[in-house]
Amino acid sequence: MKAGIIVVLCFLSLALIVPPLSASDDRRQKWWKWPSTGKSICSSVVLPLYGNVYPQGYYYAQINIGHPPRPYFVDPDTGSDLTWLQCDAPCVHCTQAPHPYYRPNNDLVPCKDPLCASLHSGDHRCDDPNQCDYEVEYADGGSSLGVLVNDVSLLNLTTGVRVTPRLAIGFVTLFMQTGCGYDQIPGPSYQPLDGVLGLGKGKTGIVSQLHSQGLIRNVVGHCFSSRGGGFLFFGDDVYDSSRVVSTPMSRDYRKHYSPGYGEVIYGGKATGLKNLLVIFDSGSSYTYLSSQAYEGLLYLITKELSGKPIREAVDDETLPFCWKGRKPFRSIRDVKKYFKPVALSFSNGWRSKTQFEIPLEGYLLLSSRGSVCLGVLNGTEVGLQNFNIIGDISMQDKMVIYDNEKQTIGWIPANCDNPPRSDTIIF
Repeated sequence: MKAGIIVVLCFLSLALIVPPLSASDDRRQKWWKWPSTGKSICSSVVLPLYGNVYPQGYYYAQINIGHPPRPYFVDPDTGSDLTWLQCDAPCVHCTQAPHPYYRPNNDLVPCKDPLCASLHSGDHRCDDPNQCDYEVEYADGGSSLGVLVNDVSLLNLTTGVRVTPRLAIGFVTLFMQTGCGYDQIPGPSYQPLDGVLGLGKGKTGIVSQLHSQGLIRNVVGHCFSSRGGGFLFFGDDVYDSSRVVSTPMSRDYRKHYSPGYGEVIYGGKATGLKNLLVIFDSGSSYTYLSSQAYEGLLYLITKELSGKPIREAVDDETLPFCWKGRKPFRSIRDVKKYFKPVALSFSNGWRSKTQFEIPLEGYLLLSSRGSVCLGVLNGTEVGLQNFNIIGDISMQDKMVIYDNEKQTIGWIPANCDNPPRSDTIIF
């Protein structure tokens, strides 16, 4: 789980590989939408996702960077602005990665570059005018230190157009700026990946950069499958906006994707657990509530389980709270009669509210021991003092859409197993 802004830039290679349509694919999901004329300036980029909430504990995308392009696995993180990769340079605390470290070129981003300044809060001092140094810290105590470099990348859009835009991204092969990290300190939620794909709202985020060049609309979204995998997309050409349930982004909390303050609903009823500042964070595997809300929800769940043939599995250490029955559970369906759905209610204005529904699969997981475990954790215990996080587990089997043009966060139930496909893509 991470929540931070990265201060590095480098150009990454985001090559989209999509197989052609087959006859059986004619029945596309209604939430897929493709341009009808091909004349629109805007298009989309779709990337497959891999991994799962459990047992791997994270989702990841593959990006191809450099010349010739080389593959890297990155964490798609809406809580971070800048993309970075571990760098093949003298390293202080380099962590294990699935691929050889990124080997940067000598095209450093100068300290006076406006993008470098945008990555630093307060007074921006240049210790070395020839390079842009960055340092980012995450909420779980992890951090990354490095410099920004320029590189080149290739993007294939859903309209079939191949482009090489100039971007500010963590190591990419397009012309962008990315972070070359040479000092990483992993936090408790460390993931063995090559780096981070920054999907945040800031100017250095990959979506903002692509949008500034007229390639896509300033929209990013993801679809995590509860069966593992899914897809990530930039732009708005892959869903039907008329079917999206949305709520405005907070005007008071602009740093992250936040709908503002919400209230916990349990079993369709208000709980009194409200005034919770909420953030949607794809870099967090689990959902986190502040101590009071967490304990309140746990109390309601425990009360609901009273007198039923299910008890706490104290010997199962998968997550802080797990329960077991008379025999091992085989799926979440086996416990539907014991638990109730959860939701978060957000105010849309005068007497108008929107609910983000969280079914059992959105807050419970089945452990390897056949217990069912609570995928909502105590955020106060990990240092999340002021906000609550909706993590990957609660966003599964939904298209979640962050529309920076309309300033809304939207969602729609979806089958995330098969990414949208187009036969117009040029390789």
